[in-house]
Amino acid sequence: MTLTTPDTAAPGVRNPRREAVYRPPHAFDLRRSVGMLRRGPGDPSMVIEGSVIWRALRTPLGTATLALRAVGDEIRISAWGDGAGEAIDRVPALCGDGDDPSGFDPTHHPLIAEVARRVPGIRLARTDEIFDALACAVLEQKVTGLEAFRAWRLLVTAFGRRAPGPTPRPMHAPPTAAEWQRIPSWEWHRAGVQPPQSRTIVRVAPRADGIARALLAAPTGDERDRVLTSFPGVGLWTSAETRLRALGDPDAVSVGDYHLAHEVGYALTGHRTDDDGMLELLAPWAGHRQRVIRLILASGVSEPRRGPRLTPADHRRH
Repeated sequence: MTLTTPDTAAPGVRNPRREAVYRPPHAFDLRRSVGMLRRGPGDPSMVIEGSVIWRALRTPLGTATLALRAVGDEIRISAWGDGAGEAIDRVPALCGDGDDPSGFDPTHHPLIAEVARRVPGIRLARTDEIFDALACAVLEQKVTGLEAFRAWRLLVTAFGRRAPGPTPRPMHAPPTAAEWQRIPSWEWHRAGVQPPQSRTIVRVAPRADGIARALLAAPTGDERDRVLTSFPGVGLWTSAETRLRALGDPDAVSVGDYHLAHEVGYALTGHRTDDDGMLELLAPWAGHRQRVIRLILASGVSEPRRGPRLTPADHRRH
């Protein structure tokens, strides 16, 4: 990765733009790899505008904004804020630089082999923002995506840090663990978050640093699950969602998801299945099951909808 500083970084300029170029050592699809981190079109921490992906994040040096754009075989990076330098340093991991597909054999199924050939640039993004990923996953427990995305948008906008730079719309980095812990009960209710979910986030927040250290030290997915599920309110689904977003875990499978088993079953057999059936279907790719799921999602194969969509329940006035 090469780093250049443009003329905009003149002495005395507050939060100047910093620029860099990242050249992935592999085929890379920015939209399919990093774009999956966005939590709905109104996500205040991530915006996709045309060919540019914008991300607001926290660093030990302060809030930063990243703008990533694919140009040929390069990722052009612009960054603003006190944490701009560290944000730039995180880009290779965000772009799947540490994702190792060795040992992955797509030929176990013709659909997976075809999608892997047709879309070779899918990589598993790693943010290393462990508590952010955990809080977001808890908000998504047992609700529709629409409800979860609304809660994330309202809480991050109200309690996060305003992102620096010329963002396409006002953006905010997620709150710190301590800031999540201080959110008043009525604000959780106003955002449509049920008490079990808000209590889980508040209860886990004081342990955020310890959780991060334990997850980074855990060598296997099972051990990472044991770390996370040791907390009441955090089950295997929440653990898997945290692992895949924060750590780019190639084997994470969100058992208990409302749609996932149906989609995997339909793509691989033409029929929906349950969680046990999904795990059996994915078994030939042990160690790379999340990679297979990402290829299925990229395939465009989807079970036809046969009934009305679930109507979100609004508990905010209760």
